[in-house]
Amino acid sequence: MAAKVALLSLAVVVSGVVWQNPTDGRQLLARMRAAYLGKWFKTVTFQQQTIQTHPNGVTDTTTWYEALKSPDRLRIDFGDPKNGNGVVYTADSLYVVRSGKVTRTAASGNPFLPFVAGVYDQPLETTLRQIQPYKFDLSKLYTTTWEGRPTYVAGSLSASDTTSPQFWIDQERLIVVRMIVPLNPATPADVADIRLEDYRPVAGGWLAVLVEIMHGGQVIQKEQYSDWRGNVELPADFFVAAKWSDVPHWHH
Repeated sequence: MAAKVALLSLAVVVSGVVWQNPTDGRQLLARMRAAYLGKWFKTVTFQQQTIQTHPNGVTDTTTWYEALKSPDRLRIDFGDPKNGNGVVYTADSLYVVRSGKVTRTAASGNPFLPFVAGVYDQPLETTLRQIQPYKFDLSKLYTTTWEGRPTYVAGSLSASDTTSPQFWIDQERLIVVRMIVPLNPATPADVADIRLEDYRPVAGGWLAVLVEIMHGGQVIQKEQYSDWRGNVELPADFFVAAKWSDVPHWHH
């Protein structure tokens, strides 16, 4: 009986399937992919209230309109889409658009994309390549609880470690609930603490409709989502920055 209990402690039940617990971050990402492959939403759109607190204490509240396309495209319209202002992110690139025209590009992508979409809908090696710039030590993994739920932490071995790049994955749902990561890989020591909360089921996947980005112990950006819809038909050109205004916006 003792041996049987010990064996079960090495496994977890996810969606009715018994899995052996991962021993490192790579196995954890593989588990996430296997659990939702072919099931995760292909697109999702939502309206976002964005509350930003600047270093001088001034707070701005704006409305953004976002569209995510799996595995690695995110378009954000800042304010009314008819003004033509926003960005297109991939996992490794950024395109800035003003008045419908591309004004800047950068080889720095969105660190969330591999975790909120890509991992469930692309080869594991692609996800590993996309997250490599953030220097997660995938050999390190431990379990803890987060918001009362069992959670895996990849990239660290201790709850007292608040500076190493790491991602926290809900053990049952296999979705990211926290990340400690540099928002810009060029400044690896400057990490942010991101909490993804209030998950809602959307078209076979999950969407966190409350996100808080913390820096230096303070919330510098709070995001609250509304009007989310999964598997919305969006033309491929909608995510091409150079064709920003060539196709109708989903919000209209």
